[in-house]
Amino acid sequence: MISTALSVVSLRDLALVQAVHRHGSFNSAARSMHISPSGLSHQVQKVEQALGVPLFERGGRKIGVTGAGKGLLKQIDALLLGADQLQQAARAGQVAFGGELKLGLPISLGPYLLPHLIDPFPQRFPGARLSISEGKPRGLLRRLHEGELDAVLAPPALGAVPSGIAVQEIFFEPWELMLGAGHPLAGQASISLDQLDPAEAVLMEESHAEDLLDCPQGCQQVQDVSLESLAGLISLHGGYALVPALARQRLESFPNVAISRLKGRAAGRRILLYWRDANPWTEDLAHLTAMLKSMAAAMPVLRELSPSKRPARTSESACGTAASPDGLEGGQAAPLAMVAAGRHA
Repeated sequence: MISTALSVVSLRDLALVQAVHRHGSFNSAARSMHISPSGLSHQVQKVEQALGVPLFERGGRKIGVTGAGKGLLKQIDALLLGADQLQQAARAGQVAFGGELKLGLPISLGPYLLPHLIDPFPQRFPGARLSISEGKPRGLLRRLHEGELDAVLAPPALGAVPSGIAVQEIFFEPWELMLGAGHPLAGQASISLDQLDPAEAVLMEESHAEDLLDCPQGCQQVQDVSLESLAGLISLHGGYALVPALARQRLESFPNVAISRLKGRAAGRRILLYWRDANPWTEDLAHLTAMLKSMAAAMPVLRELSPSKRPARTSESACGTAASPDGLEGGQAAPLAMVAAGRHA
C-alpha cells in the first residue's frame, strides 16, 4: 500500500526528477520543463522527502546521483513509461494508433516510399501523426522489439523473427541496374546480368550478392553508404550496382549514371510489415496493412505479393540472392512468427 508521504507525489513531480537526471543540471532541466529553478528544486526535494532518501548530490557544476538514487531513478523511469503506455492504451479507441504511429523504415526505402504515404495516411487515419525513424533493418527491428517503434517496414530479417513479433508481407520491389554513364551498356532499357562483368559490380557489405553475380574476388565492397553515396561512387569510378526500383527517379537525377531494368530474372526484395503482437492497435494495423498494399498495387514499379502472383524467392532459384543496400538478403525466405492476415485481418 502506498504510504501517505508518497501519495502526495505526482507524475509531474517524477518527470521533473527525471529531467534533472537527464540534463545533469537544475537550470537546464528547469528550462526544458518550463519551470523556475527554485520551483524545480522544491519539487525534487518533495520527492526525496517522500522517498526518505536523497536522489542527487548537490554542489559543483554537475549534479551527481547518489548510490540509492541510481536504483530509484530506474524505477521512476519505468513508472513514467508505464504511465505513458497507460495513456496511449486509453486513447487507442479515440484516435488511430493512440494519436501517433512510430514507423521504422530502412534508409534505402524511407526517402523513396515516404512521398507516397503523405496523402493516404492522414486520409485513412485522421488525427494520427506519422513519425518516421530511418536506420538499418536490424537496428529497427531491435527498437521495435524494445517498444521504441510501433511498426517497421523492412526486407525479411536474417534468422528467426524475435518472439512476439507479427509479420505481414506487403509488396515485392524489383532490383534495377545502376551503371556509370561511360559503361558500354549504359542507355539500354533493359540488361541481363549475363551481359555484365561481375568484377565491375559494386556491392554493399554483407549483401550476399556473390551468388547472384557470380562475383570473383575483384568485386568492390562498399560498407554503410546511402544509395546517393553509392550513385556518387558509380559516377566517379564506373561499374554498376543493383538498386531498389523505388529509388530510380532520385538516382536518375545524378550525373554520369544510368538506370536500366534487370532483364530475365525476378530478383528483388520483399518488403514486410513488422509489429509487436501485443500492440493494442490491432484494427489500426490491419487498416495500415490494407492501405500499404493498395498503395503498392497502384505503383507500376512494385509487384503485389499475392499468393497466386508471388515472385520466386531468389534464395531458392538459380539466380541466387539479390544484393541489398541494407545488408540483408532481399530475396531470402524469413521464418514468420505469425502471418497477420490469419489472426489480425
